[in-house]
Amino acid sequence: MNAVQTHRGPDGHGLYFAPGIGLGHRRLSIIDLDGGQQPLFNEDRTVTVVYNGEIYNYQELASELAALGHRFHSRTDTEVIVHGWEEWGESCVDRFRGMFAFAVWDQPRQTLFLARDRVGIKPLYYSWLPDGRLFFASEMKALLVCPDLARNIDPTAVEDYFAYGYVPDPKSIYRDVFKLPPRHYLCQRQGKPPARSRSYWDIRISAENNRSAETITDELIDGLREAVRVRLISDVPLGAFLSGGVDSSGVVAMMAQTSTSPVNTCAIAFGEHEYDESAYANIVAERYGTRHHVRTVDPNAFDLVDRLAAIYDEPFADSSAMPTYRVCALARERVTVALSGDGGDELFAGYRRYLWHMQEERVRGLLPAWLRRPIFGFLATVYPKADWAPRFLRAKTTFQELAQNSEEAFFQSLSQLNDGLRNRLYSDRFRSELQAYHGIEVLRGHMRAAPTEDSLSKVQYADMKMYLPGDILTKVDRASMANSLEVRVPMLDHRFLGWAFGVPSELKLKNREGKHILKTALEPHVPKEILYRPKMGFSIPLRDWFRGPLRERVRAAVTGPTLDETGWFNKSFLRSLIDQHQSGRRDNSTVLWSLLMFESFLRRVHHGTNVVVGGTPAEVGG
Repeated sequence: MNAVQTHRGPDGHGLYFAPGIGLGHRRLSIIDLDGGQQPLFNEDRTVTVVYNGEIYNYQELASELAALGHRFHSRTDTEVIVHGWEEWGESCVDRFRGMFAFAVWDQPRQTLFLARDRVGIKPLYYSWLPDGRLFFASEMKALLVCPDLARNIDPTAVEDYFAYGYVPDPKSIYRDVFKLPPRHYLCQRQGKPPARSRSYWDIRISAENNRSAETITDELIDGLREAVRVRLISDVPLGAFLSGGVDSSGVVAMMAQTSTSPVNTCAIAFGEHEYDESAYANIVAERYGTRHHVRTVDPNAFDLVDRLAAIYDEPFADSSAMPTYRVCALARERVTVALSGDGGDELFAGYRRYLWHMQEERVRGLLPAWLRRPIFGFLATVYPKADWAPRFLRAKTTFQELAQNSEEAFFQSLSQLNDGLRNRLYSDRFRSELQAYHGIEVLRGHMRAAPTEDSLSKVQYADMKMYLPGDILTKVDRASMANSLEVRVPMLDHRFLGWAFGVPSELKLKNREGKHILKTALEPHVPKEILYRPKMGFSIPLRDWFRGPLRERVRAAVTGPTLDETGWFNKSFLRSLIDQHQSGRRDNSTVLWSLLMFESFLRRVHHGTNVVVGGTPAEVGG
C-alpha cells in the first residue's frame, strides 16, 4: 500500500505497527525537512499520526498547545495534529486552517480518527472488509492491492459518472470503497461496529447587504492577500501556476506584493491559437517581474490518454486533466510547491452556467409550473436540435430547461451527458440494474440542503459540494501528486470562502458578467485586458483527435470487447456515435471521451493490468 503511492511522497517513507493497527506514510518534504518524518508520535508514543497536507496556522497552534503543557520535538505542522487530538479530541479539526487528510491512532483509547479538510483539497478513501478490517489511503490504488477487497462496480456510480463526468462522494466506482466527504471525520473504536462519518463544518450563507461595494472590494483584496500570505511558508522552492486567467493572475499579483523575492511562475502554451492563453500569462509575468517559464505543448500530444486511468483510479472524464498534468510536470522541474487560482469560479459565479441558470430562473418565476411545463415542453419538442451551435442559439436546450424545475434544469446544464443521451447509451439490462436510480439525486440533495433561498447561492453551494471536490480538486490533486508537486489553493481558504459566500449575489453576477466583484477588486492589480477578456478554459482538441490521430484508438475502445462484455451499453448506439463523429455529421467528442475513459479504467485498473503512475510501474489489481 505504501509503495504504490511513492509518487505522493518520494522523499521518505515510514511504517508503524501495533496490535490491531498498521500505518504507512510517504513523505514529500515541505516544512522541517529533517524533523518531519512520519508516522509521528506524541511524547510517550501512545498517539500516532500519518498525514497529507498543510496546516497553515500551525505556528500559533503550537504556541497555544505548548502553553498548555505539550512538548514539541520538531518544527513541522504535523505535530500540532497529534497534540491537538490529545487536547481537543474530535474538535481539533475545528482549529485547523489548511488542507488535510490524516489518521490519528490513539493507543490508550483504542481509537482511530480519520479526517478530511473542509472543501476536499486532499483525498481520503476507505473500505470496510467483511471481517471487520478498515483500510484507508489517499488514493484508491493503495486499497486495490488488498486481495480481500471486493471489486464490485456500483451501477449507480456508473450513472453518476456518465451524468457528471466523475463519481461524487461519498461513493466510489466500487460498492465497497468510499470517499470520506470533505468537512467530515470518522472516529472508530477498536472492536465496535463500523462508525458513520460526521460533518464538522458547513458553508454559511448570509449575504450582508448593508456594506458598500467599495468596502467589499477592500475586504476581498485584504482577505485574498492574507490567504496567499499564509500559504507562502515553505522550506523548499515555491511558485505558482499562471494561466492568464482572472484567478491565477490575482493570486500571482498577491504573491508578488507579499514576497520579498521574484515569484516563480509557469504556464503551458499550445501550438494552436484557439487553445493558447500563454500571451496573457506573459503580460502578468512581465508586470510583476516573475521568473516565468513557458513550455509549448503540441496540441496533438495525446500520449497521456492511457495513463490517466492509472493516475485517477476511477473513471474521470475531465479532459483538462491532460494539460493540468503537463503544467504540474513543468512546475515540478523548478519548485516543490505551487499556488493555484482554483475556486474563483465557484466563489464568485464565474461559470457561464450560472448566467444561463439565473436568466432561466427569472422566466420560471413569471409563469406557474402548470402553464410553463406544457408551453416550453411543446416548444422543446418541435424546435430542431442544434448541439453544434453556441448556447444562445440552442433554443431546444433552453426550452427543455424552462419546462423543468430549478434542480432539473441545473442538472441538465452541468451534465456531461444529458438524460436523453444517457438513456440511449444504456442497455435494457443496465437500466434494470439501476432500479430507477437517477444521477440528479446527488445534486437534488445538495441543493435542498443549501442554507439559502437565493437561486445563485443555491447552485454555487451545490457546486462547492460536488463539482469542486469531485472534479476540479480531484483533477489537480492527482495530476500534481503524480508529479510529486504540492498545490495550495488560497481562494479555498475556509475563512476567505466563508466571507465570499456573504457577498450579495448581485455583486457576483452583474450585467451578464460573472465574477464582477472579483474583477472590480483586482483592477488595480491585474491588467483589464486580462480581467475582461472572454473566458477560454483549459481544453484540448478532442473533436479533431477522434477524427484524426486517435481515430482508430477511440473506435476500438468504444466498439471493442471491454465495454461490450459489461452488457451495460447499447452496441448499435455506440457504433452510431463513432460513425456520426468520424463522418463529420455530429460532434460527439464529449460522450466518446467519457466512454474512452471508462473503457480505459475497466481495462487498466478494474481488470488489474500493469499501470504507471509518475513514471513508476505499479500493480493495482488482481
